[in-house]
Amino acid sequence: MNSGSVKIYRWLVFLLALGYFLYLFMVTDHSLFGWQFRYLTIWALTTNLLVAGQMLRLSLGRTKNDWNSFVSMGIVLNVIVVVNYWKLFLTDPTALNSDGNGLIWYMEYYLHLIGPILMVFDAFVFIGAFRNVRRVCLYSVILCLAYPVWAEFLVAPMNSRPNGSVTNGLPYPFLNDLQIRQRLMFYGTIMGSNFVFIGIGWGIARLAARKKQQTSVSVTADS
Repeated sequence: MNSGSVKIYRWLVFLLALGYFLYLFMVTDHSLFGWQFRYLTIWALTTNLLVAGQMLRLSLGRTKNDWNSFVSMGIVLNVIVVVNYWKLFLTDPTALNSDGNGLIWYMEYYLHLIGPILMVFDAFVFIGAFRNVRRVCLYSVILCLAYPVWAEFLVAPMNSRPNGSVTNGLPYPFLNDLQIRQRLMFYGTIMGSNFVFIGIGWGIARLAARKKQQTSVSVTADS
């Protein structure tokens, strides 16, 4: 974990996350309440930046805390963002961006593919995620409740756009075309998906740990 190659990897991941995080403050529409933080994608980016910073501190010997449960929650959040983004984008790009002025292509790919992959790779390969599944579930439930409350009770009332056939101001255009019952079902589906991805993540982590243990035993026996 403290090897030169891991340090270089973590410096790269941290600087990329920090660069995009700061850049968004310059290109976002400041006339809308919540700025870029209206979007769940930016919640994931913020999580990735915090995780990247802590992982770098871990490699530099500045801390011994690997934030395992928070990192594991970040994995689930990133998977939720990636899966839902590409599902909606491939179905109808205007569901995510009604005015057609989306992010530049390389930023789209970083936020919705490359950044999450870099974070997930570190979590599974270097630190071994999902050691405390109960705490991961708790963090994920809190997040799944916090974002809808933020979007429905703060962002939407404070913004007049995007406009929809049902309501206005919700961050993603497609949400403004859904009745409250449909939106609650959508949020509930996201929460249910969290538990599915937690289960998958836990399974992958256990397989990786078993493989690592078998490799260690094999190396010891050979020596």
